Amino acid sequence: MKTQTLTFRPVTTKEWPDLCSLFDEPGPQNGCWCMYWRTKREEWQRQFGEGNKKALQQIIASGKVPGLLLYVDGRPIAWCSVAPREDFPVLDRSPTLKRIDDEPVWSIACFFVSRPYRRQNLTTLLIKAAIAYAQDKGAKIIEAYPLILEGTKYPHFETYMGVRSTFEKAGFTEVASRSKRRPIMRYYVQDGTRSTR
Repeated sequence: MKTQTLTFRPVTTKEWPDLCSLFDEPGPQNGCWCMYWRTKREEWQRQFGEGNKKALQQIIASGKVPGLLLYVDGRPIAWCSVAPREDFPVLDRSPTLKRIDDEPVWSIACFFVSRPYRRQNLTTLLIKAAIAYAQDKGAKIIEAYPLILEGTKYPHFETYMGVRSTFEKAGFTEVASRSKRRPIMRYYVQDGTRSTR
């Protein structure tokens, strides 16, 4: 990876075919299409697969950017869903992840890395890119909802929101914990610089 060129792009209608090529890989992302926190659970289940794909495409067609793609030498290899928390309304239906206050925040809600590129620290790069993108759009607080791995083993797909230790290294701090599995963590942007409170 050190000799290859890495670039990040916000996903618009132009990047939609690239997102499709990445998500078409076998795996749960091919049915979810990153709609899990964007639509009611019954609807998400009913439209699992092609329906969720069309729903995400409609979001992008409306002008919203649902996240970032990471490219290596022009090929899409990883995804990070980052957007204003309001774009993920189902978070507030979760007893664990509902809002802790009325502060305007952006949320990092999902990651997907193509199988050949896993275990290469790409999640850390995606988090940094998500922070930079959200800050550029005016975000002062970025939230994450990672899994706590310490002491417990979970199936790999459970880490789709990231893991706590990775976010800690990126400067996030825990601000709420309503379960033993997923804390709410925040990154605070202050005075035009990136820093933690």
